[in-house]
Amino acid sequence: MSILKNTLLILSGLVLSLTAPAQVLTDPAVQQTVLKTLDNIYNLDFAESDVQIRQIQSRFPQHPIGPILRATELELQYLPVHENKAASVQFIQAVEQGLALAKKMLDKDENDPEGVFFALTAHSYLASFYNNKNESLKAVGESKKAYNYLRDGFVLMNKTPDFYFTTGLYNYYIERYPMDHSIVKPFLVFFERGDMAKGLKQMDVAAQKAIFLRPVANYYLAHILVKHEMSPSRAVVYAKSLADKYPNNPLFGMLGAESLLLAGRYNEARPYVQRLKHMSNKLVPMAVHTFSGMLAEYADKNDVAAAESYETALRLPFNEPYTKEYHAFAYAGLARIAARANDTNRARIFYKKALAAGQYKALIREAKAYKG
Repeated sequence: MSILKNTLLILSGLVLSLTAPAQVLTDPAVQQTVLKTLDNIYNLDFAESDVQIRQIQSRFPQHPIGPILRATELELQYLPVHENKAASVQFIQAVEQGLALAKKMLDKDENDPEGVFFALTAHSYLASFYNNKNESLKAVGESKKAYNYLRDGFVLMNKTPDFYFTTGLYNYYIERYPMDHSIVKPFLVFFERGDMAKGLKQMDVAAQKAIFLRPVANYYLAHILVKHEMSPSRAVVYAKSLADKYPNNPLFGMLGAESLLLAGRYNEARPYVQRLKHMSNKLVPMAVHTFSGMLAEYADKNDVAAAESYETALRLPFNEPYTKEYHAFAYAGLARIAARANDTNRARIFYKKALAAGQYKALIREAKAYKG
């Protein structure tokens, strides 16, 4: 996977507006309408968001806002949307409709911030969708189309704080990705250099001040902090706020529980794990069993119960984009349990499997450090 593709695939946020270009982003009434709709989408209250989206589309039929909101709703409603054939068709149609309308805006003004953001959002949505379906050529094609819009956003941060997210994400991953995948380094001469520390600061600005991308910025900052920066305590700030504000969202719920567990805040993590048990999304059961194993192992000091939970988690399939790391967590847990039982052979086997599945730096360090 190229650095360009990797960076753009996770740009799934959106900047949303309703009226004439250059007037909407500072219109408080419009912002509130969009934010209420997004809140309902992120909290999986689709009965409300359906009504709101239809009203928006009726009022602004020539603006990308309606189709992009609809695509976002479909992505959450059928998570993971790429595994639902009927929803996938609707999703692609909505994204392509939004893209066409965004391009009409750019035809009138190629520097229109809204046009830039909607085009970036649409191409990034398609790139992520095709990547999740393992259609790599299509994913790379969409990523290449998005790159110019991404670069345009570098100079638009003064227009809206939402651009801090996409710019910060680029600044971080253009440097981070080749650190983990040295094979891509020769190709980076074609891309602008980044700055990881600066990227984190820019995403933090978006997490606090963005009008439309605040939940997305919080989500990816938390993910980066636990995966790459080995700083779950910092991640909790972002992840817990999302899980609390959107209690019905499985992605936010899983990240909230995960960050608390990795930070060693087990008593705080328990109610979040318990809440996940009542969610019907197909991604959740494997995560719940892994988290239950972590609670049994670390908080309750019960290796028998922990092993049972980890083994149950590993009997369930993982989803590559969302829950693969939880398989790695479960393997690492079984490795620790085996090591405590002085079964070094099993510990090595499980750590090897954890390394094959996992990408989190802390987990990789733990597995490689085992010398039993």
